[in-house]
This record gives sequence, structure tokens and C-alpha cells, in this order.
Amino acid sequence: MTDAIIQTIDTPDGPFTILSDADARVLASGWTDDVDRMVGRVRATERPTTVTRGETDAAATVLAYYAGDLDAIDEVPVAQFGTPMQLAGWQALRRITPGRPLTYAEFAVELGSPNAVRAVASICARNAPALFVPCHRVLRTGGALGGFAWGLDVKRSLLDREAGVPALLA
Repeated sequence: MTDAIIQTIDTPDGPFTILSDADARVLASGWTDDVDRMVGRVRATERPTTVTRGETDAAATVLAYYAGDLDAIDEVPVAQFGTPMQLAGWQALRRITPGRPLTYAEFAVELGSPNAVRAVASICARNAPALFVPCHRVLRTGGALGGFAWGLDVKRSLLDREAGVPALLA
């Protein structure tokens, strides 16, 4: 991979950065303005050699999501690189309905591997295009948040937004 575009926008959960390839596919995204951290989320062999600040096609969908169109993120193209199980897991994450999170155990069953709870947790942890591939919709058994690369406050905010809980204005 050679060229990528990076853009940071403001959201109610803080700065959100999107790294897209030349085909407008999101390679990585998350709640940070740290370019190196964002590029580092992409598998080393697939990282872009040139990253230029610019406008990404996906930015408008993030703003639409935060404005209440929770399905806006569903059609944004992403490019992910991993094992067949990781790729299947990332595709399955995109099918989780907003406001109806799954537990890691339920997600493992969804993938056809009910005993692979640790593996599905790893799939979530290695998900580079956060929000567009909504790994925040997977919780620990009992409803505890579990982990999230961008912090539990962001995860809770996203889940509350998707459950219809009004966001508190700071």
C-alpha cells in the first residue's frame, strides 16, 4: 500500500481520526488525534507509506451517526487484514444491531465457535476501523463493558447513544 488520507473531526466523544486508502476504504479509525497511533493500528505489512491530511469520504457518515443516524456507518467500505477467522469476525461485527449488544460468548456462538470466547475478544481488540466495524457492541457476560481500545467512557457513550439514552452535554 502506498498512499492514504487522514482526517480528524470533532465528535461529542472527542477527536475522531479516520485513515483511508486511495479507494476510500477505511483502514483505521478511532477517538484520537494521534496520527502515529492511528497508522499503527494497521497491520505492519499493509501500512501506507505516505499519509496526507485531507478529507475522507467517511467523515460525513461519522457526523451523521452522531446526529442520530446510527445506520450511516453500515455502508462505509473498510479494508481489514487478518486471518480468515478475524475477517469473518469483523464482518459479523457489522451485523450487530445498534442498541442490541452481544456478549463475547454470544458473539462466539454467532461465529459458530462457542468455545472461542478469547478468540472473539482478540478479534474485537484487533479491529482497526472502530465505529465502522462496531466492536463496541460486544460486552462481557453479565453486561460489564470489557475492554475498548479507545477507553471505556467512549464505549459507554456509544452504547448509550445506540440505546437511545440522550448524551449529556459537557
